[in-house]
Amino acid sequence: MIGVAFRRLLSAIPVLFIVSLISFGLMRLIPGDPAAAIAGVSATPAEIERLRRDLGLDQPVWMQLIDYYQGLARGDLGKSLLLGKGVFAATMERLPVTLGLSAYAMVFTLLIGVVSGIIAALRQNSWADQAAMMFAMIGISVPNFFLGLLMIILFAVHLGWLPSGGYVAFREDPMGWLASMTMPAFSLAMLQAGLLARITRSSMLEVLRQDYIRTARAKGLPQGKVVLKHALSNAMIPIVTVVGIIVSLLLSGAVVTEALFSLPGMGQLLTQAVLSRDYPMVQGGLLLVTTFLVLVNISVDVLYAVLDPRVRYE
Repeated sequence: MIGVAFRRLLSAIPVLFIVSLISFGLMRLIPGDPAAAIAGVSATPAEIERLRRDLGLDQPVWMQLIDYYQGLARGDLGKSLLLGKGVFAATMERLPVTLGLSAYAMVFTLLIGVVSGIIAALRQNSWADQAAMMFAMIGISVPNFFLGLLMIILFAVHLGWLPSGGYVAFREDPMGWLASMTMPAFSLAMLQAGLLARITRSSMLEVLRQDYIRTARAKGLPQGKVVLKHALSNAMIPIVTVVGIIVSLLLSGAVVTEALFSLPGMGQLLTQAVLSRDYPMVQGGLLLVTTFLVLVNISVDVLYAVLDPRVRYE
């Protein structure tokens, strides 16, 4: 198992290299001068040029690329041009907000998606099946920002149950954190919950038709034990695969959700960095997010062998 994880980590190095190279090139293709954006509209050309020299932006692109990779080799992601602090430090300040939002949304996704998928499979072609799949289709079809706006109008404006935006740290007020994150997490989760419900239903239907399920029922085992121990455990491989994909979708969808609900997370940070041409912040932030997603994919590969002993890696 450790050998499998180690080989996956080695194979991820080229992926991270390509991501870093693409992010570096794309940021240089975006129109605009970072020095002019930082200096402001009242700055003179001489002040802008001086700032460009201080930031190292007057060097040729190939020299900037070499400096960038030399910093990565030292474990240095660079210094944010806009914030004036290290990229890693700035990311660590915002990352807990995004991870908390994604984790909370994942709870909603698993509860809604897996439960509705199991119910639909057990009640195939019944009204419960049709209702669950209709709910899943609506979740897949409605954009998360539109659902978020509807929830703000209903629960914040009309009912006044939840705040329309803002963020409260969990360590300061756990209940305040739940109140500020419930609507963003639910709106972010609905799209993924619909996808997970359809995959769970399909996988469960395939397993429920197997001979060992009929044997377990013929032996008089309780329905709950048949479903959870024998059926769901053998249907987990496709579900775990989709969950790994959903994690990346939740992180990418957090960009829009954080902007809609004014959450100070990674999405808001990277959006501001792109608009201000903050090269190091965008490059370092994307590299860190990619590294996290690579680790998630490696964890999914390892879970395959844990959940199904038949899975073996050469």
